[in-house]
Amino acid sequence: MVSTKVPERDTGSRRPASKVLSALLATVVAGIAGLAVLRWVVSGVFGHDGNSYTAALLALTPFGVPVAAGSALVAWALRRRGAALLSVVLAVVLVVPLVPRMLADAQPEADGPVVRVAALNLYFGQADPDAVVEFVRENRVDVLTLLELDEQAQSALEDAGLRESLPHVVAYPAGAGVGSGIASRYPLEEVDLSGPSLFAQPGVRTRLPGGTAVEVVAVHALPPVTDAAQWRSDLAGLPPASSAGSARILAGDFNATLDHAAFRGVLDAGYVDAAESTGKALVTTWPRRRLGPPVTLDHVLVENGVAVLDFAALDVEGSDHRAVLATLRLPKRPG
Repeated sequence: MVSTKVPERDTGSRRPASKVLSALLATVVAGIAGLAVLRWVVSGVFGHDGNSYTAALLALTPFGVPVAAGSALVAWALRRRGAALLSVVLAVVLVVPLVPRMLADAQPEADGPVVRVAALNLYFGQADPDAVVEFVRENRVDVLTLLELDEQAQSALEDAGLRESLPHVVAYPAGAGVGSGIASRYPLEEVDLSGPSLFAQPGVRTRLPGGTAVEVVAVHALPPVTDAAQWRSDLAGLPPASSAGSARILAGDFNATLDHAAFRGVLDAGYVDAAESTGKALVTTWPRRRLGPPVTLDHVLVENGVAVLDFAALDVEGSDHRAVLATLRLPKRPG
């Protein structure tokens, strides 16, 4: 008689693999949930970014969305319906603050002159001076803030012809990334606008053709991974927007993203992020030459009455940051 018994499936070898996948899935979902709580509750509700580690984690908030979506697919394949549903919910929760960054805002009806303001971190002075000068000329930059400016880099930029386009300079060059400067097409008057900081953050006032005055601060906050308390102090020391007189612009390396409460505190003082205003706030600016997840640390902030006509983040050879460039129309006001 021929046996018709069906061989039993050997599921023993599959169970350990399934358990490992389930454990990994649970770990990932728990991590995403922690990020969501950190972003919405700790940073969002209580307005605190925590310590150096949590501040660094907050900068990675946009990456939580694809990770949550991927975990949802894996959970569905493993028939972990609860984990799949939770992952979908977390993806939605984390994508909500990203949506405004992709949508351009209506601009105020500013009727003053147009000015192009740019900021570039020189990567400890290593950015190619010829590339910097080419960037200025090609984009007709009017005011440029330079971070991590040392004496050698300043001399190299002058030799490359930066002063031909931007002849007026206020600079505090120094090594170890501490130095900063501002170069302008128009005459500059140095003004004290920022609070105490480890990195130089000079401020200037200039008048554009027609007499409209504008104030610009070269921002360079200490990275939160170095000292979170000093980072918060650097950002808190930036000047609020001016309701009268000179229009005020903050441009540089904030070492902060829109997911940081400390950075949103600066915006709450009367500023608009030029990238977010034009729907380009998911464009990353660092790192260019290093390994690591790209984040948006460099910004141009403008007062609420300033119209942002365009924004771009552009590569400059030799720097580990992308330069940020905003084309702005200022309101007419006595300054």
